[in-house]
Amino acid sequence: MNNLMQAVPLAKSYLLLNHGPVVLVGSAGGDCQNVMAASWVMPLDFDPPKVLLVVDRSSMTRKLIELSGEFSLNIPCVSMASQVLLAGSLSGRVGDKMVRCGLKLFEASCVAAPLVSGCVAWLECRVVPEPRNQEKYDLFIAEVLAAWCDPAIFSEGRWHFPDAGRRTLHYQAGGAFFATGESIQVTDGIG
Repeated sequence: MNNLMQAVPLAKSYLLLNHGPVVLVGSAGGDCQNVMAASWVMPLDFDPPKVLLVVDRSSMTRKLIELSGEFSLNIPCVSMASQVLLAGSLSGRVGDKMVRCGLKLFEASCVAAPLVSGCVAWLECRVVPEPRNQEKYDLFIAEVLAAWCDPAIFSEGRWHFPDAGRRTLHYQAGGAFFATGESIQVTDGIG
């Protein structure tokens, strides 16, 4: 692990994904590691914490997830937008994708899937086998085994972005992203 990471209580790990950011999915199997960009991911449950992830059956990441039964979700920021686009556009089957994307990987604490340096949060996940969902819908359910954040950006269950480059990304299509905007606090007006 790196010293810029702080553990997030598993009961609060859903908050890392609740605002809908694009993620980098880390996977590993045998001697192979891969990272791909994905937008179809969401929190599912609190206790134990679970997530949903859609991964196309033709992707290398899918093959590695099926081989290992685990993956990582890495939440990148605006300063990584070019790398995220490349990770979602290039195949891990051709050449060294991590070098071509400029991504640096490091070891996770609970899974063999790598974590991606420079991200603002990380979740380590183990697949809950649901063969019908995986085959018919390309849908993986996974339990979150460990969750980490950059405490300068996420603390006390809240995101706070100190600068524009470290805001999280939301992918639209065709290379277009949105950056997470300003937080708005609303109090209950009833009463």
